Amino acid sequence: MTARPYARPQRRFSVHGVEEAPGRALLVEGLSFEDAALHFVEDQHLEPTGGQDVSLLVEDCETGERQCFRIDLATGAAAPCD
Repeated sequence: MTARPYARPQRRFSVHGVEEAPGRALLVEGLSFEDAALHFVEDQHLEPTGGQDVSLLVEDCETGERQCFRIDLATGAAAPCD
């Protein structure tokens, strides 16, 4: 019998644009905060408006921890907000 590799469980996150009200957030599953932010961009088919990036606030639904990411919509690169 072969051992199965350890798989990290998906977590639930609430994600919304920094300029949007928290009530507009969507629930997204991901392995990490950054993963959830990237899934949000893919699922919402975001287009650049006034720039090539978007800032997203990502909150872990279980712990309440929040992180902010700036996603470059042209390349998909993610970085923490300044």
